[in-house]
Amino acid sequence: MNFVRLFNDIKLRNKLSLTFITVAVIPLLVSGVFFTGKLRDIMIRDAFKQAADNVERVRKRTEEVIKVPLDISYQLSNDSRMKSVVNRSYDSYIEVIQTYRQYTDIRDYVRLYEEVSAIRLYTPNPTMLNNWEFMQPSAETARAEWYKAALDKKGLAGWGFIQDERDQKYYLSIVRKISLDAPGEDSVLVINVNTALLDSTLSQEPFLTMIVDDHNRIVAANRPNLYGKNLAEVHADHSMLTQSEGSFDAVMDGKASKVVIARLIPPSSWNGLRVISVFAESDIFRDVNGVIRLAALVIGGCLIIAVLLVQASASLITRRLLRLSKHMSKVGTGSWDAYLDLDGKDEIGQLSHRFNALVGRLGQLMGEVEETNRQKRMLEQRQSEIKFKMLASQINPHFLFNTLESIRMEAHLRGEEGIAQAIWQLSALIRSSLEVGNGKIPLSKEIDMVRCYLELQKFRYEDRLQYKLEIGPGLGEVEVLPLIIQPLVENSIVHGLDQKEDGPTSIAIRMNPSEDGGVLVEISDDGAGITPEKLESLQRKLQEPEEAGQRIGLRNVHDRLRLTYGESSGLSMESQEGKGTRITFCIPKEGGSHVLRDDC
Repeated sequence: MNFVRLFNDIKLRNKLSLTFITVAVIPLLVSGVFFTGKLRDIMIRDAFKQAADNVERVRKRTEEVIKVPLDISYQLSNDSRMKSVVNRSYDSYIEVIQTYRQYTDIRDYVRLYEEVSAIRLYTPNPTMLNNWEFMQPSAETARAEWYKAALDKKGLAGWGFIQDERDQKYYLSIVRKISLDAPGEDSVLVINVNTALLDSTLSQEPFLTMIVDDHNRIVAANRPNLYGKNLAEVHADHSMLTQSEGSFDAVMDGKASKVVIARLIPPSSWNGLRVISVFAESDIFRDVNGVIRLAALVIGGCLIIAVLLVQASASLITRRLLRLSKHMSKVGTGSWDAYLDLDGKDEIGQLSHRFNALVGRLGQLMGEVEETNRQKRMLEQRQSEIKFKMLASQINPHFLFNTLESIRMEAHLRGEEGIAQAIWQLSALIRSSLEVGNGKIPLSKEIDMVRCYLELQKFRYEDRLQYKLEIGPGLGEVEVLPLIIQPLVENSIVHGLDQKEDGPTSIAIRMNPSEDGGVLVEISDDGAGITPEKLESLQRKLQEPEEAGQRIGLRNVHDRLRLTYGESSGLSMESQEGKGTRITFCIPKEGGSHVLRDDC
C-alpha cells in the first residue's frame, strides 16, 4: 500500500518516462524486424525483376521462333502452285506421284527452316494420296476442335497443341484455312513448331518457366516431365489458369510462390500463348530463414517482457482512471451532483478536482451542444444533397464509354452495315442524357432512355438479346430520379447475357402501381445468374459504408434511392445461378417522402 501511495504521488509525466525507459529496447527490436522485412522485400523484388526480364526474353525468343511458321503459312495460303495441286482431279496414282515429285515447296520449307518440324495440308480431294504432306482428313480429324475452328476463322491463324498423325506425338502447331477455288473444298494447313528449339530457349532459365496455349496445355517447359500436361494437373493456382498476364502471388504444389505471366498473340491470329515463370518464396529465403527464425525468437522474448512491464505500469494508472470513468458515466446519465474524491497528488488527482468543477458547468454547455447538433444536422443535409449530385454525375460517362466501345467493336466486325442506325440511337441517348439535370424526370422519359439503350445493345447482340417493357396505366407522368433503371438493365446485359454460354437472353422491365400508390419497378432476366456466394457478397457491399473509388453501378443506384427516398428504399436482389436475376425497388407516392410504407 505504501508503494501504491508513493506511485500515485509521482507525476504522470514521470510515470510515462519511467515506463518508456523500461521498454526502450523495443524500438531497437522493431528496427531489427523492419530491416529484416526490408531484406525480404528486396530479395522478392529482385527475384520478381529477374523473373519478369526472363519472361520477356523468352517471350521475344518464342515470338521469333513462331514467326517463321506463321510467315510460311501466309506464303502457302497464297501459293497458286500448291492450290493447283490440290484443286486438280487425278486419273491415276502415277499422275499423283508425278505431281508430288514436281511440287517440292513443302519439303523445302521443312529442310531450310529449323523452326519447322513438319507441314501437312488436309484436303478433301478424294483423288489424292496421303504422303504426310497432302492428306485427306479422317473423320476424327474433321471432328477435332482445332480443325473446325480453322475452317470457321476465315483465314486467321490459330495456335494449339495438336497430335501429329505420323509419330503420334503432340506439337505446338499453327493451323490455317486455305481457301480453294471450288466451293466447299477448303483445306486446313498445319505446321508443327520445332519443340526442341522451344525447349532450348527455356533450358537456361533459373526458375520454372513454361509456355502454355489458350487451353492451359504446356507446350514447352524447362522441366521435361511437365511437357504436354495441363496446368490444372500440376497443382497450379486458379489465377495461373485464368489470368492472361501480370505478376501476382499464388500457390503451386502447396508452396507460396510468385508468378509472372506474359501474353503472346502473334499477328493475324485468333488466339495466342502465355509464358509463365514461377518461383517459390522458400527457394529464395532458404539461406536467410535461419537468421530470421533466430531474430524472431529474440524479438518475441523481448516483446513479451516489454508487454508485461507495460501492463504492470498501466494497471496502476487505469485503476484510478476507472473510478473517474464511472463518475463520468453518472454525469452522462444526467446526474449533476456526482462528486469524485481520488487520493494522490499526480495529474489524475488534479484531474479529479477539476472534474468536480467541470460538472457544474455542464448545464450551461448542454444548451451549446443542442445548438451545435442543430447546425450539424443542417450540414449533413447539405452534404447529402451534394453527395446525391456526385452520385448522379458518375453514371453518364461510364455508360457512354461502354456504348461507344460496343459500336466500335461492332463496326470493326461488321463493316459499315447498320452503323447509321446505331449512331442515330446513340445520338438520341446522349441528347437525353445531357438534358438530364439533378432534378426528377417523368417515368416515361426514363423508359424512352432505357428503350434507346436496349436498341443499341440489340444492335450489338442481335438475336441473343430480347427485351420487354411494361408500364402500368397512368404511371408515365410519375416523377422519378434520372438514370436509375438503365444501370440495372446494363447489369443484366453485362452479367447475365455476356456470361451466358448459349441461347438468347430475355430482359423484362415492369412498372406497376404499389399498394401505397407508388411505383414498383422490377428488372428481371433469364441470363447466367449469380452464385449464392457472389450474391451474398454483393448484397453485403450494398449495405457497407461508402468507400471512395469502390463504387459500382448497382451501388450508385442503391445510394441514390436511399438518399432520396430514405434508408429502406434500396435495391432488392434475387438470383439463381443458371436461371437469371431479379432486381426490384419501390418509388413512394409523390416521389419522395423519407417515411416509406412496408410494401415499398
